[in-house]
Amino acid sequence: MAINTKINTSKLDEILCRYEYKKSNLIAILQAVQEEYRYLPEDALIYIGTKVEGLSPATVFGVATFYAQFSLEPKGKFEIKVCDGTACHVRGSMPVLNAIRNKLGIKEGQLTTDNGLFSLETVSCLGACGLAPVVVINGKVHPQMTSDAISIVLDTILKEEE
Repeated sequence: MAINTKINTSKLDEILCRYEYKKSNLIAILQAVQEEYRYLPEDALIYIGTKVEGLSPATVFGVATFYAQFSLEPKGKFEIKVCDGTACHVRGSMPVLNAIRNKLGIKEGQLTTDNGLFSLETVSCLGACGLAPVVVINGKVHPQMTSDAISIVLDTILKEEE
């Protein structure tokens, strides 16, 4: 599955219309665009900056890069977040992270697999310290992960995607 980098201006116009082309709705607009594309394409940010009165492409880029929830790089269908907060780190989050990288062929510094199926990131805290180490995949919490356990979870996802 290739990641689509082309923007659909009619889809963007639909999103902008839903939020009444108001600059006060910029964050909601960006969230909707990211939901559509799984990231914020540069062309979409420029388009928004030229279509919403009172905004410029530079302002849109500034907001998109300020908030950690937004990504300027394509994310996979399955977003994996590995907690590396103190409790998770002490209880073995790094071997779990390395098992994920090895299983999916993701190099350090690479965000998304070449096929666009998985994205991997480490986060400082997921707020589930009692369940450490924790991995979240598309919002689903996987507690007390081990290298073997995460391998089983990923095998299940891969099998379902075949």
